[in-house]
Amino acid sequence: MPAAPVTPSPSPVLHAIALFEAIKGLAVLAASLGLLSLMHHDLRALAYALIGHFHLDPDAHYPRMLLDEARWLQQANLREIVLFATAYAALSFTEAYGLWQDRRWAEGLAAGSGAIYLPIEISHLLHHPAWANACVLALNVVMVAYMVARLWRTQKSPPPAELLERTGV
Repeated sequence: MPAAPVTPSPSPVLHAIALFEAIKGLAVLAASLGLLSLMHHDLRALAYALIGHFHLDPDAHYPRMLLDEARWLQQANLREIVLFATAYAALSFTEAYGLWQDRRWAEGLAAGSGAIYLPIEISHLLHHPAWANACVLALNVVMVAYMVARLWRTQKSPPPAELLERTGV
């Protein structure tokens, strides 16, 4: 009789992904709070002041990008952006907790949420080929593959004995 597959135990890789998700959630939360603090300011004036402080040419590529983003943010509904950012951060924190606790639902959530970005990252790499973009794509592919492999192994394995005892089976 073949041996039953073993349920994977929490691994350092799983904990690293959980930490990454938690850090991502903190970063999004911090960025959204920063946006809230700019809510009643003239962002274009702030951008021009920043460009002037560093003696940059406002017509150069990166200063022009900063001015364009300031214009876009001035016209955007910052409350909606902050609301979506807060929801995204909450999802990241939930995923991080579930992965740290080795919950199967969190592995599915991590695989799905990572897979959503793959087409965007591929498109970005095709339009802007760079080592950093290639590394981000490769890292995300590895993370999604790892989560799918863990889900596949746990699907094939029987429930742990302690779960059977608790349920009376």
